[in-house]
Amino acid sequence: MGSEGKIKRKSHLLPILVVILLVLAIIDDYQGWRFMLLGLGGVWLIAKLWAHSMATNLHLKREMRFGWAQVGDRLEERFTLINKSRLPGIWVAVEDHSDIPDYQAGVVTGIEAGSSNQWRTQGICSRRGLFTIGPTTLRTGDPFGLYTVKQYNPRSTTLMVTPPIIPLPEIEVAPGGRAGQGRPRQDAPERTVSTAGVREYVPGDSLRWIHWRTSARKDDLYVRLFESTPAGDWWIILDLEQGIQVGDGANSTEEHGVVLAASLADGGLRMGRAVGLAAYSEPFVWLPPKEGDGQRWEILRSLALLSPTRHSLTKLLYGIRRTLGRYTSLVIITPNANGNWLESVLPLIWQEALPTVLLLDPNSFGGRGDT
Repeated sequence: MGSEGKIKRKSHLLPILVVILLVLAIIDDYQGWRFMLLGLGGVWLIAKLWAHSMATNLHLKREMRFGWAQVGDRLEERFTLINKSRLPGIWVAVEDHSDIPDYQAGVVTGIEAGSSNQWRTQGICSRRGLFTIGPTTLRTGDPFGLYTVKQYNPRSTTLMVTPPIIPLPEIEVAPGGRAGQGRPRQDAPERTVSTAGVREYVPGDSLRWIHWRTSARKDDLYVRLFESTPAGDWWIILDLEQGIQVGDGANSTEEHGVVLAASLADGGLRMGRAVGLAAYSEPFVWLPPKEGDGQRWEILRSLALLSPTRHSLTKLLYGIRRTLGRYTSLVIITPNANGNWLESVLPLIWQEALPTVLLLDPNSFGGRGDT
């Protein structure tokens, strides 16, 4: 913190007493008035000089290692308090104005003259979103409690907390198109016309496609490769209609849907798929399918900022109909169990898109199955 602190007198009692003693010392030769005037005046002067020294020579620096994290990650900051004064800081209170839930970085400490103190604060990122680290207020004063010093630093940094990526049970996303159609992928272990070879097993591969004879011979797991595998893009459609969400906080259909979308997107991108994301939210999310780490970050960033709206899944599905290419794999994530949106899926199937529906059971979150 480089700004000079503001000094504030806590009470007017001492100045009034000094003035009264000064008047008494002038009109009366009693030596006691002079001694009291010298003592209280000296205290007043020392307190004033002490507060001014703290205001100009006390500085605070805070550092954070990363500007992003995932829910569940540990947040750590390093604070450095520097005192360039020849006088010690008897007490120094650091007030943190960050808006990260469940994170407290404020402390009360002291510091010797001409020295520096360093400490770390830790917390857990418990909620996704875009948060602010800072501003910070530094408070101190003189040893007699006559003055307070306040330094306010508006400097702040942002922290993006993305939803966590978790291991999922085996979820088979229906491949867009039919066997022999779509973009040929030489490394995709999916059912099609003929087998092209084998490759080493990687996490996420279906156990059904393990070639046991080769695995036994090479003493390692190998999966079959297939020719002309349909390799349509993945569109992840996340239903965030506010009226159908059930549960609270982390144990809600909203948060489970976001985590599921993040984990599926990560898995698809690791498989070399082009993955996109669509959701009616605040703000509206429309990310056309792409491959690579850049798309992973865009999807996670968008998911971090999502919030429910009044728009329905039916409206979203009708809205994306004209933008979908042929052989697209649709992954629909919704807690809407009443099925009133199924009619809007039929036109997409006629366009040769193939949907996979992941239904979040409302009963599991304290809701009713007909919501």
